[in-house]
Amino acid sequence: MSPSKAQLLWMYEKMVEIRYYEETMAKVYLEGKLPPHIQKGLAFDIGSGPVPGEMHLAAGQEPVAVGVCAHLRDEDTVVGTHRPHHFAIAKGVPLDKMTAEIFGKKTGLGKGKGGHMHLFDPAHNFSCSGIVGASLPPACGAALAAKKRGQDRVAVAFFGEGAANQGAFHESLNLAALWKLPAIFVCEDNHWAISVPKEKAVSVASVADRACAYGMPGVAVKENDPLQVFDAVGEAVARARRGEGPTLIEVKTFRYFGHFQGDAEVYRPKDEVKHLRELDPIPRLAARLKQDGVLTAQEEEAIAARARQRVDEAFAFARQSPYPAPQEALEDVFV
Repeated sequence: MSPSKAQLLWMYEKMVEIRYYEETMAKVYLEGKLPPHIQKGLAFDIGSGPVPGEMHLAAGQEPVAVGVCAHLRDEDTVVGTHRPHHFAIAKGVPLDKMTAEIFGKKTGLGKGKGGHMHLFDPAHNFSCSGIVGASLPPACGAALAAKKRGQDRVAVAFFGEGAANQGAFHESLNLAALWKLPAIFVCEDNHWAISVPKEKAVSVASVADRACAYGMPGVAVKENDPLQVFDAVGEAVARARRGEGPTLIEVKTFRYFGHFQGDAEVYRPKDEVKHLRELDPIPRLAARLKQDGVLTAQEEEAIAARARQRVDEAFAFARQSPYPAPQEALEDVFV
């Protein structure tokens, strides 16, 4: 399946938007967390600044999000991971409400109560979780609901290669295959499960090889290329919509930042990130689109300007939004 010109340009623009969003968040997150702005004696104060708590960024992993979501509709379900911004942006989650949520503001998706690892947008059927491997069971649930209702919908679960060792992974794949659920399981293999390299944690060279144990196709995308992801996912989505069941897809990708912001990354080989940045998928896609006559230099500049404007406006909205009142902590809870 070849992407249309509109899909190609959409994927490129979303990758640019995601990258600028993550790089902006990386800077904003550090506000107030480093000397001399923090209390004397502390080197990094995770609770300070406009965005307190942990932060997991996905710069470098944009091809996975756009290559998958280019095939999806609003009514299709996406369940992301603790590193969720690229999925959310590609699925169409509003930048302003998402950013306000990350800032803990009242105007956020969850009224500021969820934060960046717990983003929920029912309008676009998007959610995520901070628990490793927790994306797969909810995706199965959404896929089962669609099947029972006779709806032409699919559900996608994103997870990392480290999560492929969780019981939820094996249980979900078994159940989805047994019931022929319209589900697509997408493994982002960025080589690092926090600080543990893949070869020390996963018993197979490719997570996709595990698909045969559950009677479903397994596809390995060996390059961090949105067009290759698009091709692999296109068949998986079509198969799911035909009622033929789930597919497991593994994509070789990489992250430029640490597992979390503030991660010293002492586990990484020297110059690894420098080498990975030389393989940056965004300029590589731009060069290919220009070569094929899909993108001009003027359009490239316009895309970058639009993406920056959307992101800048989202961060301004989040900064200007009010915090929830203390008593609102008791609202929207189960008793």
